[in-house]
Amino acid sequence: MSTVARSPQQEMVQRLKEALGLKRLIGESPAFVEQIRKLPAVARCDAGVLISGETGTGKELIARAIHYLSPRASGPFIPVNCGAIPVDLLENELFGHERAAFTGAQTARPGLIEEADGGTLFLDEVDSLPPLAQVKLLRFLQEKEFRRLGSTRVQKSDVRVIAATNAEVETAVAQGKIRRDLYYRLNVIPLVLPPLRERRDDIPLLASHFLRRYAEELGQPCRDFTGEAMRTLQDYNWPGNVRELEHVVERAVVLSGDRDRIEAESIDLPRPEPRPSAPQPFQEAKARAVARFERSYLEELLAAFGGNITRAARAARKNRRAFWELIRKHDIDARRFRPPEL
Repeated sequence: MSTVARSPQQEMVQRLKEALGLKRLIGESPAFVEQIRKLPAVARCDAGVLISGETGTGKELIARAIHYLSPRASGPFIPVNCGAIPVDLLENELFGHERAAFTGAQTARPGLIEEADGGTLFLDEVDSLPPLAQVKLLRFLQEKEFRRLGSTRVQKSDVRVIAATNAEVETAVAQGKIRRDLYYRLNVIPLVLPPLRERRDDIPLLASHFLRRYAEELGQPCRDFTGEAMRTLQDYNWPGNVRELEHVVERAVVLSGDRDRIEAESIDLPRPEPRPSAPQPFQEAKARAVARFERSYLEELLAAFGGNITRAARAARKNRRAFWELIRKHDIDARRFRPPEL
């Protein structure tokens, strides 16, 4: 079987995935690829990186990619969710403490900055850091020096810090949640991950990846989605982004039973979706409705004729070239509808 030639952009993304061994870097939408193509250059230096994006867009995955592409790959990667640690414990977690530094400190303990020596410290939800911890973090970023709580001894640690936030960064700075000087130190290289609703063309790729993964893990026979099931996934707004999609597909695999395709009724989504605050203009609404109809019609025809474009075009009473252009317009891969080779 002949293979379709990849574009230089697709080759670059594939090489990156292979180099990382992280097959979860899935997506071909321009907004996503624009960020991915920066990673090799970002990884080669130790400049500050601030990854912003909504919850579930894959900020930690990108941070890991930077680490494992970098000269620090053999060192530790230490992720810290700053929002999940009580405020009064954050400094202790980051910088450690000496014996008797506070009530209950019976032994000395290193902090995460020490544990990450030679590697990367990933600070997620960095806007949750309390003011004093931000001051100490800024000093560490400037001097690579810190003190444990209760100690007068200055220590050094060779650590690259990558930070992330799901807040609007400029707003967080203006509100004082992130110190402006710390922001400038962290934001030398900004990476902005698009939400899933802005990269809908990647939903089939991601959904198919999660389907293969969980079907194998759970020993289920399902290997594909029906056209209606895929349309259900593509029409949803995904407030939880890629993480939510992964959980929905995993649940669908569990609910699919012994079927070899995921049906629409196995796609369990919150309903009804919140309506937009303002109605769409007539032309926009009409264009979306026509696009949904065309895609549904094309997929049903291709499914009926086993992916044979000539026969499907004949049934639609369109010439083959015009039918093929419609398939390209909706980015439909006719090979998905062909029966498996024995």
